[in-house]
Amino acid sequence: MKISTMMHLSKNEKLSTNMVKNVAHVTFNNNSGVICYSPMLITTNGIWKGINPLDYSLPLFILQMTIIVVMTRILVVLLKPFRQPRVIAEIMAGVVLGPSIFGRFKKFGEMVFPQQSFLMLETVAHLGLLYFLFLVGVEMDVAVIRRSGKKALVIAAAGMALPFCIGTATSFVFRHQISQNIHQAAFLLFLGVALSVTAFPVLARILAEIKLLNSDLGRIAMSAAIINDMCAWVLLALAIAIAEVKGNAFSSLYVLFSGLGFVLVCFFVVRPIMWWLMRRTPEGENISDGHICLILAGVMFAGVVTDAIGIHSVFGAFVYGLVIPNGPVSVILIEKLEDFVTILLLPLFFAISGLRTDVTKLRDPITVGLLVLVFVLASIGKIVGTILIAALYNTPFNEGLALGFLMNTRGLVEMIVLNIGRDKQVLDDQSFATMVLVSVLMTALVTPVVTGMNRGTRRMIGYKRRNLQLSNPDSELRMLACVHTPRNVPSIISLLGIANPTKRSPIFVYALHLVELTGRASNMLILHSTANSTPLSSRTPHKSNTSSFPHIFSAFESFEQHAGGVSVQPLTTVSPYSTMHEDVCVLAEDKHVSLIVIPFHKQQTVDGGMEAMNSSVKDLNETILSTAPCSVAVFVDRGLSSSTVRLASSRHVMLLFFGGPDDREALAFSMRMIENPSISLTILRFLPLEEQQTAVSSSSAVNNYPLANTNSAEGYQRMLDEECLHEFRVRTVGRDCVNYIEKFVSNSEEAVSTIRKMESRHELFIVGRSYKNASTELTTGLKEWIDCPELGPIGDILVSSDFSMVVSVLVIQQYVPEGAQPAPVTAMRQGMQSPMNNQPVQQYLNNANVRMSNLTSSPIQPFNVGWN
Repeated sequence: MKISTMMHLSKNEKLSTNMVKNVAHVTFNNNSGVICYSPMLITTNGIWKGINPLDYSLPLFILQMTIIVVMTRILVVLLKPFRQPRVIAEIMAGVVLGPSIFGRFKKFGEMVFPQQSFLMLETVAHLGLLYFLFLVGVEMDVAVIRRSGKKALVIAAAGMALPFCIGTATSFVFRHQISQNIHQAAFLLFLGVALSVTAFPVLARILAEIKLLNSDLGRIAMSAAIINDMCAWVLLALAIAIAEVKGNAFSSLYVLFSGLGFVLVCFFVVRPIMWWLMRRTPEGENISDGHICLILAGVMFAGVVTDAIGIHSVFGAFVYGLVIPNGPVSVILIEKLEDFVTILLLPLFFAISGLRTDVTKLRDPITVGLLVLVFVLASIGKIVGTILIAALYNTPFNEGLALGFLMNTRGLVEMIVLNIGRDKQVLDDQSFATMVLVSVLMTALVTPVVTGMNRGTRRMIGYKRRNLQLSNPDSELRMLACVHTPRNVPSIISLLGIANPTKRSPIFVYALHLVELTGRASNMLILHSTANSTPLSSRTPHKSNTSSFPHIFSAFESFEQHAGGVSVQPLTTVSPYSTMHEDVCVLAEDKHVSLIVIPFHKQQTVDGGMEAMNSSVKDLNETILSTAPCSVAVFVDRGLSSSTVRLASSRHVMLLFFGGPDDREALAFSMRMIENPSISLTILRFLPLEEQQTAVSSSSAVNNYPLANTNSAEGYQRMLDEECLHEFRVRTVGRDCVNYIEKFVSNSEEAVSTIRKMESRHELFIVGRSYKNASTELTTGLKEWIDCPELGPIGDILVSSDFSMVVSVLVIQQYVPEGAQPAPVTAMRQGMQSPMNNQPVQQYLNNANVRMSNLTSSPIQPFNVGWN
C-alpha cells in the first residue's frame, strides 16, 4: 500500500536537493507546483501477506546497516596484514557497495540501496557522527596546545599553510571545471581545508601499528596533528559560514558572530554548570541517570543551535564536548557511548562517503587530472614544509620526511569537509569522487612508506650488560617493569624495595603501562594528554586524570620520593596484544635494560587461590620470554605487597638453586638484596645424591668447579655454578642474615618433597625458570606436568593449588645469546669495566639531573625522555 501526498508550491519556490531525490512525480501548472511522492512506511505486516519487507524503511535500514558492518569487518581483516587504519576499510566498504561496484547491478541497487532510503541512512549516520565528535571533544584536552611546545606548533602551522596556499592558489585555474555558481571564498576555504587537514585519531592508530607511538617522532606528529585538527574545525566553520550567503552581504558575518557567541556561551555558561553538577555528586558515587540524560540531550540541542546558526551540527557537538570537565562524568559518558558509536554508527558515515563515490562519473580526464595534480602538490607542500621546519630543529632528514608523510594522514575531518562541500554544491560528483579516492590512496601509502624508512634507519643497539650475572652488584641496575592495571603496581614496588636500591647501587626503573589497542580514539587521546603533560607533582587536572594512567604514575612517583637510590620513569605503550612484545623488547634494548619484570597472568583471590586475568597476557608473557633482548623475571604476587609484609621488621626470602644459567641469574638478583638489613636470605641448593660422598664442604672449599669435567656441556655449566656460588660466599662471609643449605636428592620427586617440608615463614621464593636450558636431571621429570610453562617446572609447582604454602614467587630467566657459550663470570666482568660501573654514585646523580632537566626545560618533552 502506498500513500500519495500532495504539496503545493509557488512558482518562485525551489525544492531542496534532498527532497528532489525522493520525488516520484513532479508536475507544474501556471499558478502552482504539485509534487506527488510515495514515502516509505516504517514497518511491514509480514511476508506471508505477500509484502516485500524491503519496501519499508525500518527492515531496509536494518539490512543496510548489517551489510555495511559486515563488509567493513571483512575489509578490516583483509587489510590487517598491511597495517592499514580502519577508516580505509570503512570508506572502501561504501565504495564496494555503492554504484562503483555492487551498485552497477541494477537489481542490487534498487532493492538494497534505493535512492529514497538514503535520507534515513544519512540521518542515522550523521547522528552517530554527532555523538562521535562529542566524544572526541570530551576526551580532548584543550590545554594540549599550550603543552605541545613551539616545535609541534610550528610544524602544524607549516603543515597547514603550504597545502592551504597551494590549494587556494591553483583553484583559480580550474574552478569552472569543478564547480559552478558557488561563492568564490567558500570554494577556496573548502578546498584548502580538505587539502591541509591531518586526522589525529587515524594518525595515532598508524603510529601504534608501526611501533612509533612512544618515539620522539610519534609524539611530535601527534602533537602537531591535534593542533592541525583544532585549526581545521575553525576553518571549516568559517567555510560553512561563507558558503551560506543568500543575497545578504552581512549574512556570513552574522553566522561568524553567532558561532563565536555559541562558543563563549559553552565555555562561560555551560562549563560552570557542569562543574557545579560534579561538585554536587558525592565522591565515590556515580552521576545520576537523569543528569546523564540531560547531558546527552544537550549534545543534540547544541547540534540544533549550530545548524540553525548556519554552521554544521557536528561543530556544536564538538565544542559542547570540549566543555565537559574532567571527572567521573567524562568517564561514564565514554563508557556508555564509545563502543556503540564507533563500532556501529560511525562506519555508516564513512560508508555514505563511499556510497556517494561513483567512479563512473570520472569522465573528464582534464578535471580529474587537475584535481589529482593539486592534491599531489598540496601533499608535497605539506612534506616539504614539515622537512624544512624539522631541519631548523636539527632533526635528521629521514625523520623529517617520515614526519611529513605522517602529517598527510587523512580521515574523519576531511570526509566531513568533502561531504559538506558536496551537500552545499561546492563540489560536484566527479570532484567529490576524485578527492575521496586520492585521500584514501594517500592514507594507505603512509604506513608502508614510514615503515620502510623507519626499518632502514633504525640502528642496531648493542650493549654488554644484558643480564644480572654480568653486572656488578654494586653498579646501577636498569629494569623495565611492565604494568597492566593499577593492581600490579604494589607488587612491583614491593619487589623494588627488596632489591635494596641505594645511591651506591641505584636502580633505574622504566615503569611501562601496557594498554591494549582497541581502535578507540580515547586510548590515543588520553595517551597523548598523559605523554605531553608536565610532571605529576605540578600538573593541573585534566580528563585523563580519571583513567588509570595517573594513578599508576603517581604511585611510582611517591615511591621514588620516599626510597633512596631509585629513579622511576613512567612510560605508556598502546598495542594489540599480538604485537605488544615488540614494544617491550624494543624499549628494553633502547634503554639498555638488564632485567624485564612482567606480572603473572593470574592474580590471587580472596581465598588464596589464583584466577586468570586475561588469556592474552599469558601469550604475551611467553612471547616476551622467547624474544627478550635481556633477562626476564615473572613475578607472582601472593601477599608480598600486603601491608603486613611491607611493614614487617624482617622478611624471609628463599632461593632454590638447581644449577644452570637461570639459577645463576636468580643468584645474581639475590646478591643485590643481601645489603638490605630487613632481608633474611636462605639458599637451598640441590645436588645429585651420587655426589654426596665426593662433595667438598662449602665452608672449606675455595673452588669446587675443578671437580667437574669441564669438557662436557654439563660440566662446564657446573663450573660456572661453582664460581658464582664461591663469589657469593665470599661476599656474604660473616653475615648472619644469609643461610646456605645443601640437599642431596636422587630425583625430582625428592626435590619437590624437600621443598614441601620447608618452613612456611618465607614470604618470597626465587627460582630460575630452567625450562629449556636446564642443566640438571633433577627438574627434567617435572616438565611433563607443567600447567604454566612461563614459570618453569619449579615455579609452576610453587603456585599450584596443591602446594601447601601460599608464597610469592619470582621466576627468573637469564639472557643467553643463541649459540654462545658463556665465559667465566670474573673474566667477563673484567673485560667490561667502564666508568658507569666504577662510579655508580656519580652515574646516579648525573642521570637524575638529566631527567629533571628534560622534564622542565621543554614542554614537549614527556615522561618518555630517558637516560642513554
